[in-house]
Amino acid sequence: MKLKDYMMGLGTGIAIGVIASQAANKLELNRSAELVLKDIKNSFKEEGPIDGSWIFMNPEPFQKGAIHLKVYKGGISRMRNGEFEQYEFAADAKNGTVVDLVKI
Repeated sequence: MKLKDYMMGLGTGIAIGVIASQAANKLELNRSAELVLKDIKNSFKEEGPIDGSWIFMNPEPFQKGAIHLKVYKGGISRMRNGEFEQYEFAADAKNGTVVDLVKI
């Protein structure tokens, strides 16, 4: 193999690596809805068993005051002290942090 061919391959590889890295940084990578729901369910299970749960799989826009996020919306239901409780939540699609929790 000639040095010229080697250098051309090396340069092409570096250029592709730089372009791929920049493209990956521009993408908004969301956490999966299943993992977000699993984490929220585990938090509720620390206080007792849950009866049901749901989550929308597509992130939705969310605004609370000056905060603008993409969130997964979902809910949890459980029996606690003989009473049925339902909660709706909104969780940040990027990291799964619950940004809104409402008891219905």
